[in-house]
Amino acid sequence: MTTTLTSRERAAAQAYIRLMETARAVLTDPALAPMAVAHLSSPMAEADEALRRAGLSGNEARLLRLVSALRSPDGTVRP
Repeated sequence: MTTTLTSRERAAAQAYIRLMETARAVLTDPALAPMAVAHLSSPMAEADEALRRAGLSGNEARLLRLVSALRSPDGTVRP
């Protein structure tokens, strides 16, 4: 199944991916972990706003399908 993303959905999925990658980097680095709140505040705010604009707040299932489609080379959602 191919999923077509709107520009707002794409922005929300990209913001979510940036947040997850930043969280992983910060929380796995012992030097950065104590300052996680400072490092994650901006990406969290960006993701919240992008999700709100795309109408995805509270719709995690749809968001995760969009993230899967965005990360897939051919835009196909795999089960």
